[in-house]
Amino acid sequence: MSDWQQISFGDLGTPVRRKAPVPPQGSRASMTDSYPLRPLGEVMRLDIQRTPMQPTTTYRLAGVLNAGKGVIAKGELDGGDTEYTAMNVLHADQVVMRKLTAWEGPITVVPAEFDGFVVSNEFPTFTLGPEIMPDWMRHVCGSPRLWAEMKNRVSGTVQRRKRLNPEQLLQIQLPIPPREVQARIVEMLDAVDDQVTALVGETLAAVRVQCRLLDEFTSTATSNAKLLGDLCPVIGSGPSWAAKDESSVLSEEALTVLKITNTRPDGSIDLSELAYVAGLPARTKVIGPTSLVMIRTNGNRKRIGNVYLPPEEVHAAAVSAFQFILDALDIETRDYLYLVLRSPRIQHQMSESASGSTGLGNLAVRWLKTLEIPWPNAETRKIQMEAVQAIDAKIAAARAEAGRLRQVRAGLLSGLLDRTIDFEYAELLEV
Repeated sequence: MSDWQQISFGDLGTPVRRKAPVPPQGSRASMTDSYPLRPLGEVMRLDIQRTPMQPTTTYRLAGVLNAGKGVIAKGELDGGDTEYTAMNVLHADQVVMRKLTAWEGPITVVPAEFDGFVVSNEFPTFTLGPEIMPDWMRHVCGSPRLWAEMKNRVSGTVQRRKRLNPEQLLQIQLPIPPREVQARIVEMLDAVDDQVTALVGETLAAVRVQCRLLDEFTSTATSNAKLLGDLCPVIGSGPSWAAKDESSVLSEEALTVLKITNTRPDGSIDLSELAYVAGLPARTKVIGPTSLVMIRTNGNRKRIGNVYLPPEEVHAAAVSAFQFILDALDIETRDYLYLVLRSPRIQHQMSESASGSTGLGNLAVRWLKTLEIPWPNAETRKIQMEAVQAIDAKIAAARAEAGRLRQVRAGLLSGLLDRTIDFEYAELLEV
């Protein structure tokens, strides 16, 4: 028996399960008045410490992620290698935001491990008053409600250059509960975050097991290897089009197009923002029931060769010029190719073979058709597919659960602040 047949699903970690189902948000309103709205300027103040940039002195550089997702380390900087004469210093439990593109929600509370890091003057810092718990403010910074308020106050004429000044942030009014209520909110939201973290860990463990299986399937020597061009007689890229021909609304003249932005690095396909393009050639290749979609060219070489199994909703849709449509001989061949082509070993082969030394890499059809595909007997292919599909189902379920919890979390914070959800009701969300 081979090693891959002996791998236990225990390797995926202990599944995370909720004790009770999540009730729908907004189904109960036990309180009529929200906590009083107060300007942020009443509970925190602009507090910037500047440090001069000294040559031969090393500084730890930080950045702020969008959507309240936190602070990120950006490496070390020699004071003599920057045009800045001085930079802002971060301190634990301060609020920091990015003025540029503030409508994307780049605001958070500085964690202890980033104390002493530096940022440019594009990142003002604020010290919280005694009425505000830093952990509570951290959750507020992850609230779409705050991002919307920030977006409403940005100034500037060019979208990507719009800024939010510190004074504008401090004018934003939010419901501010007492500290003891803040503590209870933090406890509940932290519990949901812990659940999401556990689900993400479960997903990563499943992905690692799956990668080991796929690599073993494709590294096993076999005399029955076949060329991809024989298994997929038709491999073609999508057309190019002018921006004026693209619409977000389907019309009789337009063809649905699955763009590269609809394909995610995690292997999923997002159907929420499909394009509809008029004026495409009559013989434009479209997705069929035996098709796979593959990324042909990308600035990130690791994504070149990424393969996707398109759902029925996009059958008869075209793809962009950045992608291939691979038409397999039949559905069984398509399904096995979808398994094999996701192998890290074969993914590496495809990204390395892409032409172009700089910028966009490009995967050539001629090379792709000569790619050798391990082709064991039908019984072995069936066993391998069942093993990988079982892990696929586990990964999909964990990701869906994590996504649902994130939605619940956003509604929970809003409801607790507006007092449309009381604490007894919120405790039904116990995980």
